[in-house]
Amino acid sequence: MHLDIAPFLAKQGRRVQLGSYATHVEPYYESNDHYKSLLQRHRERLSDLQQRLYSTDRFALLVILQGMDASGKDGAIGHVMAGVNPQGCEVTSFKQPSAHELTHDFLWRAVARLPARGRIGIFNRSYYEDVLVVRVHPELLRQQSVSVHTPAERVWKERYQSIVAFEHHLHRNATRIVKIFLHVSRAEQRKRLLARIEEPHKNWKFNIDDIRERRHWGRYMGAYEACLEETVTKRAPWYVVPADDKPNARLIVSQIIIDALDGLDLRLPKLTAQRRRELDAMRQLLERK
Repeated sequence: MHLDIAPFLAKQGRRVQLGSYATHVEPYYESNDHYKSLLQRHRERLSDLQQRLYSTDRFALLVILQGMDASGKDGAIGHVMAGVNPQGCEVTSFKQPSAHELTHDFLWRAVARLPARGRIGIFNRSYYEDVLVVRVHPELLRQQSVSVHTPAERVWKERYQSIVAFEHHLHRNATRIVKIFLHVSRAEQRKRLLARIEEPHKNWKFNIDDIRERRHWGRYMGAYEACLEETVTKRAPWYVVPADDKPNARLIVSQIIIDALDGLDLRLPKLTAQRRRELDAMRQLLERK
């Protein structure tokens, strides 16, 4: 069953208004067992495609996951990528930048974590935080040595331009990029944050900063709208995935990654006649011993 992901694709050149994007859609699954069956099929397909990506060694895939706190980023990674060989996939979770990272430009720390050809890289948050969190809290610009005399709007405009140019550079050099915004409603976020307090096995997830940031919900939505609008391109598309239903969101995310890998037309290397003779000779040698 192929899921239609076209409705979640942000359109280049159009204004992005998150209020027009649903946080919940009709589920693709009919029951919990059906969901598990669909997700398992996606995992198996992803495993096959990841092996092809690794063996052909021509492309890298970078998956960027963004979203508000409790939007389901960690769960999506854990459930969707469970069947992928860890040797061919690396997850990087970007936290608050260190003092050393702040001495460099805002893209610097991401460059070192980019996937090599043949591998999948997943960024749980990313360099986009510098036009999201930092835009909501512009006082953070002082830590990044941005002059207080530089107009904030100029900072954001130039950072959008840097991001688009950076992603264009990656595409030219065989790194394909898909960007996913997990679009959760404020009501659903509240429900999930309460669960982190009320359910003992989720207590470790709770962070008081989540509550503080929740107060800035409107400003975050504005920052996301501007970010998506300015950085969506054909080479590095943005998908706005309805995230109130976690299982459904995971199915959509997995389909997005599958489609991105399918689009690379990955074919296992064909054996040359010379290589076939070499393998036959090695088999005969092994059989004799």
